[in-house]
Amino acid sequence: MLNFFELTLQLNGYPIKDAKKHLKKIQGIPEDQYLAYTIEQRKGIVDFHIESNPFYKSFLGEKSVEKWEDIPIMMKRDLQIHLVKRLSKGYTLKDCYTSKTSGSSGQPLIFAKDKYCHALTWAEIIDRFGWFSINFNSSYQARFYGIPLDFKNYQKERLKDYLSHRFRFPIFDLSESKLEEFLNEFKKKKFYFINGHTSSIVLFAKYLKKKNVQLTSVCPTLKYCVVTSEMLYDQDKKLLESIFGIPIINEYGASELDLIAFTNNEDELIVNSETLFVEIMDENNKVLPNGEAGRIIVTSLFNKAQPIIRYDIGDLGVLDPKSTFKKPILQKLIGRANDFAQLPSGKTVPGHTFYYITKSIVEDDGNVKEFIIEQTNLDAFKIIYVSEKELNPDEITKVKIALVNYVEDNLKLTFERVDMLQRKRSGKLKQFTSLIKK
Repeated sequence: MLNFFELTLQLNGYPIKDAKKHLKKIQGIPEDQYLAYTIEQRKGIVDFHIESNPFYKSFLGEKSVEKWEDIPIMMKRDLQIHLVKRLSKGYTLKDCYTSKTSGSSGQPLIFAKDKYCHALTWAEIIDRFGWFSINFNSSYQARFYGIPLDFKNYQKERLKDYLSHRFRFPIFDLSESKLEEFLNEFKKKKFYFINGHTSSIVLFAKYLKKKNVQLTSVCPTLKYCVVTSEMLYDQDKKLLESIFGIPIINEYGASELDLIAFTNNEDELIVNSETLFVEIMDENNKVLPNGEAGRIIVTSLFNKAQPIIRYDIGDLGVLDPKSTFKKPILQKLIGRANDFAQLPSGKTVPGHTFYYITKSIVEDDGNVKEFIIEQTNLDAFKIIYVSEKELNPDEITKVKIALVNYVEDNLKLTFERVDMLQRKRSGKLKQFTSLIKK
């Protein structure tokens, strides 16, 4: 029986009933037959786009595609041409689900999925949340997300929240007075789960820690917290578990693709092998063995509206050595690969290195609530932070020493204390930004 949430999808042309049946059929494929399923599905989507998509045919050029490894890697910039020019024959914008990525990588992208593919995306999401008995129709959601600020779209989003059984906590203002309002809502409402941007939820947890409040003591109906869109560091996960008193679930996805990985009941980050094919590659586009860190490359196995095949999502990660084709496990999600710091020595370092090192020092005593890092010159970095009091000279020295030890010396660091960090329109917080023109 369809619930209201799924009925809405069905009425909007997304065949969710068929998609859920198809997903169950894929999940029923035995392990020893799963590689064959993957190969068949990969071949099918490539053949379709070679035959039906002029953009993809042009992208391949004269390149001979004899085997999977011959297929070139697709970057976001390759897709940044007018959407109509990327559509397959027989598809129009009216036939598709279209949307735009958040642009957190600095490169927003308008994309299309055919309606069956989008229904499969929702079937996957419903299935994964179902691992924890989360039902979008009946499980009351505390939603930590951005919201459009213009009147029409604001009201539209609020109506969607109401119909989807969720209460939204807009995250553009995370001052202590606003966080107190959030807490009061938890005291009044019977939330089943929290869902939203990692950094905002972590900030709320820090506020509760300061007030010595465990969230389940004021909202005993709360069972789970699902964080998404931003990195979940081990340190933050421990904080959330401690202050919320509930399991923390990590969701990793990309709007132009699908849900990519989701925490299971054994606290493993399970990769979606049903509608996607995920590879880990080095900088020379060679597939790495499980256990080695590299670029996350994703293929959408069902999107016929436009090709997203061997697509560099811009993140770094590691597949667990015990991964199989049916059950790949993301052992480690390292973060964005597109933001690198170029250093005076000629060395290139992932921007998250600076963020991680700084985080391990400045958040120790709970004074610093949030921070971001900007590279302003080849040898100059600015740490912009929100805190109760200014960092003292000892704390600043510790950060500088750590950066010398982990990165290199002769780097100039400046610190700027602010009342609030500016989030993107999507609500995401970009943790590292290089302002150097490349």
